[in-house]
Parts: sequence; C-alpha cells; structure tokens
Amino acid sequence: MLASAAAISLENSRLYRELQEREAKIKRLVDANIVGVLISNVEGQIIEANDAFLQMVGYSRDNLTSGRLRWPELTPPEWQAASQRAEAQIRATGVADLFEKEYIRKDGSRVPVLVAAAAVGDTGEIVAFVLDLTERKRAEKEHERLRQAQNDLAYMSRVITVGELGASLAHEIKQPIAAAVLNAKTCVRWLERDPPDVTEACEAASRTVKDATRAANIVDRVRSLYRRGTPQRELVDLNEIIREMIVLLYDTSNRHSIEIRTELAASLPKVMADRVQVQQVLMNLMVNGIEAMKDTGGELTVTSKRTEDGQLMISVSDSGIGLPQEQPDRIFEAFFTTKSQGTGMGLSISRTIVESHGGRLWATANPGQGATFQFTLRNETTASSPSAV
Repeated sequence: MLASAAAISLENSRLYRELQEREAKIKRLVDANIVGVLISNVEGQIIEANDAFLQMVGYSRDNLTSGRLRWPELTPPEWQAASQRAEAQIRATGVADLFEKEYIRKDGSRVPVLVAAAAVGDTGEIVAFVLDLTERKRAEKEHERLRQAQNDLAYMSRVITVGELGASLAHEIKQPIAAAVLNAKTCVRWLERDPPDVTEACEAASRTVKDATRAANIVDRVRSLYRRGTPQRELVDLNEIIREMIVLLYDTSNRHSIEIRTELAASLPKVMADRVQVQQVLMNLMVNGIEAMKDTGGELTVTSKRTEDGQLMISVSDSGIGLPQEQPDRIFEAFFTTKSQGTGMGLSISRTIVESHGGRLWATANPGQGATFQFTLRNETTASSPSAV
C-alpha cells in the first residue's frame, strides 16, 4: 500500500510539473505578444486579452476591464456568419477550424485576421488566438497591382509594336482586297456574256470569297494582338504562329532586303499557352532581328525543335549588329534599350511572359556577327503536371 501510494504521489507530482510547464509555455506565448490572445465567455464578452490583441483592435486595457468589449460587436455584419460557424464547431467538438474574418477597430477602420479558437474545458469560456493579416493583405494587393501594371505594359508593348507595322499591314490587306475586286469584276463580265458563262462566273466568285476570307483573317490576327484581356491558356501550334508572324512581317522584311528563312520541326507537339502572348514574344524577337539588319540586309532564321528534356524551343537568329559588348544580358532589363526610339520594355516583357509559361528566354552572340534569341516552352504534358505554375 505504501509503495502504491508513493507511486501515485510521484505520478501526481509529474503531472503537476507538466501542467505547470504547459501553463508557463502558454503564459510566455501570451506575454510575448507574438499573436493576439483573448478569452471570452459564452455571451461574447472579452474577459481577458493580451496587449497584442488590444493593439490590433485599437482599444486600451481600461476598455477591457470596463467589460464593454464584446467580439460580436467588433465583428462586421458580413463576417458574423463565419464567427457563428466557428461557435457551432466549438459547441460540437470543442475546437474550431482556422478561419479568416475582420475586426472593427476603435477608430472605425478594419483589421483582417486569422483566428483559431477552442473551448476552455467545461468553464464555458473560449480562448482564441488571433493573427493580424494586415501586412499579408497589403502584400497581396501590391502583388495584384504590380501584376495589373505588368499586363498594362504588355498591352502597350503590343500596341506600339503593331503600330510600327502599319505600313506592312496596309500592304498585306490591300493585296487580297485588290484580288477580290478583280475577281468580282471578272465574275460580272462572265455573267454579262450572251449566254452567261455560269461556270466561269462561279469560279471567279469562289476566288472572291477566298480573297475576302484571307483579308478577314489578316485583320483578325492583328486584332488579336490589340485585344485586351486576361491571359487565356489553350493548346497552340507554335509552327502555325511562326507562319502567321512571317506573313505579317513579310513586307517589312522585304522593304529592308531581309529574307526570312524557317527550319521548323515536323510533328511538333502543341503547347499549353496564351496564343496572343506567344505571338507578342515572337513578333518582338523577329522585329528586333529585322531592325538589327535594316541598314545592311541579311537573313532572319526562325527555327523550332524539341529539346532533349521534352521542352519546345524557338530560335530567332539574325546577322545584324549583335549584342552589347559589355553586360549583354542587360538587354532584358526594363527600360534598357540600344534603339534611339526604343522603350526598353519589349524584351523585359517578353522574358516575363515566357517565364510565366514555365520557360526561359535568353540571347547569345553568333560566331560571326548578329545574335540568336531563344526561348523554351513546356509541352502540354509537362504544363499539365502538378508543378505547373
């Protein structure tokens, strides 16, 4: 009996020490003011709180001791439902899941918080740990603001780039329109014959439809570059985009005696990407290559291939003035430009677009003269993996 009593006494002493240690840890947490801590009764009255919580809501300890602080009155109407759900959880299980809400500060402003709460035994009291989310919310808003600013710059870059291609686009659209007019006149002549040659007239009418459709397609491609909106990812054919850009830039390159040559890999898999953004990147690289050779002429080579690790790579190579001799990678910095009329945003935005697709954009100097710009994109299998951004 004595041995049993001694064992029970030792066990009680151990449990008491553990209880004291836990209480000391909780007290250190409360006193450290790392997070806000409050204790309330079933009526919602806050009966105890640490300085961190009081500073969070802008009240003094005198306000607390007066007994007039109640968390339901500190909670905005639209957040009452979240608090009530937490109360129901505590009554059912003794604890509530982490949830977000806001408190109304003494000055009327609001503070976003993350709350964890639990019942204190059978006392009817609730202890809540409150984390101030103000800085995190501010950072999220700043991130969103920067993302929107980046989208605005990307849109402006597209508008500027397409604006510089005005003469080329006018020439490109004029050709199918002129052909459509010619075929329409031919159709009329065949119909005016006696008797009318319906077969020849139908063929001329069909050519008119094809020419008008070609002109409409050119307009649609240009409009897609001007169109403003949120990025839309879809499976796109990179070789098809390259061919479209060659059509748009044909007159510009021809005017400067520049030949555009392609080396496109056959059966290239499609990629999950925003079509307009990829068009913007490719157009920017091709326009830069053409401008680098506009005084001397030359050859612009665009290639597509699949890399050993399964990514798709596009290369644009020119024989122009090349990269800056010192710190060549600075060309990708915002507002850095080697053009007298350049904005210094094209390559910076292009690199951001490529990286947002999980790829990489870089430039290398050619052995003789000129430069090669390359970017990679993940194929549809890689892009749909859990690690995709």
